[in-house]
Amino acid sequence: MEGHAPVSPAGPLGRVGRHLMLWCEVAAVAGALVFTALVGMSIVSITGRKLWSAPVPGDVELLQMCSAFAASAFFAYCHLNRGDVKVDFFTERLPDRWVHGLDAAGSLLVGLFGALIAWRTAAGALMVGAAGETSMILGVPLWIGQALMVPGFVLLALAGLYMAAWHWRRVMAEGRP
Repeated sequence: MEGHAPVSPAGPLGRVGRHLMLWCEVAAVAGALVFTALVGMSIVSITGRKLWSAPVPGDVELLQMCSAFAASAFFAYCHLNRGDVKVDFFTERLPDRWVHGLDAAGSLLVGLFGALIAWRTAAGALMVGAAGETSMILGVPLWIGQALMVPGFVLLALAGLYMAAWHWRRVMAEGRP
């Protein structure tokens, strides 16, 4: 169907979109590397626990803090590539301008949600930091794990707002929905 192809970095993204895509790719690769390291640490910890009763100290704490960062690092890349879960059963026969209009509204909501989550995560990290809370085994300040999620959510907000504008330009180019 015309107009429903995924966005690619070399395709219809503009100069700003390509720069945003680069930052989203960097974040996604960082998230993948963290997840890979966590898998390695988990294997070492489980093996050490089973064979020598010597797990990696604080493995669960590290897993919780680092996986939160890693997961938040993927959202923007996914949205910028239009990889979100999308139920297009009701829209598959609509004209492209209507689909772009709905996608613009959805992307705007993603952008606003990303901004809200970034703001509240940053506020939470500041509060936890002010309280001086640390993890039980390693004594790592808990605000660090929360603060590491903020850049991913900021990128999600930017990706959502960029894609909302991208779709809206297509709506305007084709006429009113």
